[in-house]
Amino acid sequence: MKKLRKRYDRQMLQEERQYGFFWYDWLWKLVRPVLVGLAACVLVAGILLTGWQKLGEKFFFPVDETDQTPVTFVVESGSSLSRVTANLKERGLIRNAAVLRYYMDFQGMSQKVQTGEYTLSRSMSLKEISERLTAGDGNPITMKITIIPGWNVEDIAAYLTRLGVAESEQAVRDMCNDADMFSAYYYIADVLSTGTAAQRLYLLEGYLAPDTYEIYTSATLESVIKKLLSQVETVYDATCHDRAEEIGMTMDEVITLASMIEKEAKAEDFAKVSAVFHNRLDAGMTLGSDVTVQYATHSGKMALTSAETGVDSPYNTYKNQGLPVGPICSPSKAAITAALYPDETYVAEKYLYFCSTSPEEGTLYFSKTLEEHNAAVAIYRPLWEAYDRERGM
Repeated sequence: MKKLRKRYDRQMLQEERQYGFFWYDWLWKLVRPVLVGLAACVLVAGILLTGWQKLGEKFFFPVDETDQTPVTFVVESGSSLSRVTANLKERGLIRNAAVLRYYMDFQGMSQKVQTGEYTLSRSMSLKEISERLTAGDGNPITMKITIIPGWNVEDIAAYLTRLGVAESEQAVRDMCNDADMFSAYYYIADVLSTGTAAQRLYLLEGYLAPDTYEIYTSATLESVIKKLLSQVETVYDATCHDRAEEIGMTMDEVITLASMIEKEAKAEDFAKVSAVFHNRLDAGMTLGSDVTVQYATHSGKMALTSAETGVDSPYNTYKNQGLPVGPICSPSKAAITAALYPDETYVAEKYLYFCSTSPEEGTLYFSKTLEEHNAAVAIYRPLWEAYDRERGM
């Protein structure tokens, strides 16, 4: 019996080895690579997570996700992205200035940072800070103003008041007649020395240079006016002074003539209009400019009546010979250049007259003789009158 029992045990063991162990080996060979792969992934993920945590703590993450204390951050006008990110790092709002700079460069935000006063916090991410600074939703500390060529003091007064730069239009008008406040500017001092300053509607007329300016929102009206006056020195440079001396004109006369040219014509006709005015001045004729009468009478009419052209005013170039008593608006650089360099052909051919052809388009008709001019006026005056009626004038 024992022998039979041993033989049976050996047979069963042999069968287990043949069948049982064969099945287990096959399963292990299938599962083992999967388990090894999963273990490797878990290990790599752990390493990456740890690495990302370390990098984040050093470069990317909010400085303190739990600290929502408001921090006032100011972006000054003209600040570069490098300066802004460095200031953010100094204020403890980001972990690394270079990382934010590269992030904003990559996102195309580097040129979109807006000046202003922002409320940030140490809990904000790089993305949130970048979006806040480029959205321009902070309290602005600067603003832009644009003075349009052809505007006069009253136009500028209305504009600055509308923007809140001035408390009232009257405040601007009064300041533009304050001789003591602005006499340090040499060209204003020259105006005061002419003896005609008291006859002018506004002392600073013509000298509030047209341009786009960036000013602080807290700027005083005086500082804004001085900024406009200072720009004159850039526009009316040494070359202008030399040319004015060459043709026998003062700076004030050039600015006055340029202001008339600005109001009379579009830029393409500036030099031709200048030639007509120069020819009339040389011939000892009155300039007969409607725009000077319009300035004196505060009228926007194109078809002036004989009563209007006969108004008693030092600005009336129908009655008074030569240039008006002063500028009638702020002229552009192009108009100043035209005043200094009239069209040589029109000067040589003695053009003495011009009139508007189309009020809407601003085109002009030039004439050499009074007869030709009167004929043109007879043709185009009905258009001027219709234009005035349409505007209720």
